[in-house]
Amino acid sequence: MTRRAVIEGIGHYLPDRIVPNSEFEKTLDTSDEWIRTRSGIERRRFAAEGQTTSDLALRAAKAALAQAGLTAEDIDGVIVATSTPDLTFPSVATMVQKDLGMTHGFGFDVQAVCAGFIYALTTANALILTGQATRLLVIGAETFSRIMDWTDRSTCVLFGDGAGAIVLGAQDGDGTNADRGILSSDLNSDGRYRDMLYVDGGVSTTGTAGKLRMQGNPLFRQAVEKLTSTAETALAEVGLTGPDVDWIVPHQANIRIIQGTAKKMGLPMDRVIVTVQDHGNTSAASIPLAMSVGVAEGRIKPGDLVLSEAIGGGLAWGAVVLRW
Repeated sequence: MTRRAVIEGIGHYLPDRIVPNSEFEKTLDTSDEWIRTRSGIERRRFAAEGQTTSDLALRAAKAALAQAGLTAEDIDGVIVATSTPDLTFPSVATMVQKDLGMTHGFGFDVQAVCAGFIYALTTANALILTGQATRLLVIGAETFSRIMDWTDRSTCVLFGDGAGAIVLGAQDGDGTNADRGILSSDLNSDGRYRDMLYVDGGVSTTGTAGKLRMQGNPLFRQAVEKLTSTAETALAEVGLTGPDVDWIVPHQANIRIIQGTAKKMGLPMDRVIVTVQDHGNTSAASIPLAMSVGVAEGRIKPGDLVLSEAIGGGLAWGAVVLRW
C-alpha cells in the first residue's frame, strides 16, 4: 500500500462587498471594457473595515471542515498560504488554530505570494507522506486590498480578497495514478525576476507594509512559459500528459494567461475552471477558491484528474497533480 494525501473537504469564503469594474471609473482613467479586455475581470470582493485575513481564513476553514464532516479535533495542524497576514507575527495559522478552539497540533504560514497555495499543498503532502501528520487544514487567504496603490490603474483593478481551504487527510492507495490524492508536484523560484512583482515596503526596509508594484507585460511572458513548463514537469513525473487531465484549476490572475497556458498544453477552455471574472486575482486564495467553486457547481467530481499551477512574486511558481 502507498500512503496518499487526499482531499476530504473543501470550502471558501468571500467578503460581502462586491466591487464592479465601474466603481474604478469614478477615480481612475479606466473603464469596465478596458479592465475586462486586458484581464477578464468583471468584479471582485473587498474585505470590510476591520475584517482581517485570519477572519476570512477561519470562515473558509469552517466550511471545509463542515463539508468533510469533521471538527477541529480531527485536525493535526493548520497551514496558511498568505502574503497579507494580520500582523508581522504571530502567523495567521495560529490565529485560525486558536479561533477553531484547537489546543493541540501546530500552525504556520507559507509565503510564496500567488504560488503560495501550491507551496502549502506540497508542504502538507510531505508532512502526511512522512507520517508527521494524518490530517491537515490547508488554507489560502488574502486581503490584497490592503496593499493596493489606488492611483495605479495597472494594478489596483486586478486584485481581490477571499479565502479557500481544504482538508487533506492520509489514505492508503495502490501506488498507481488511479489513486485518489496528490500524485506529484513541482516547485520553482528564481529571484532574478523579483522586480516584476513586489511590494515596496517591509519591516527591515521601510517599516511599513508598502504597496504592490508590477511589470505587467514582462510578467505575462514569464507566466505562460513557466506555468506550462511546471505543469508538464509535474505530469511527466507520473507518466501523464495534458490530454490525461480532466480539469485545470489555475491561479486566477488574468484570463489571457489562463488561455495561453491551456493552449500551450493542448487543452480546451471547457476543461479549465475559471473564476477570475468574479473574484479578480486573490493571490494564494485563488486556487482553493476556484476548486471550491468547481466542486460546488458539480464540475469537479471524485476520480477526476486535476492539475493546478500558479506563479507569483519571487518569482515563485509550481504545479500539483491530484486525483479528486
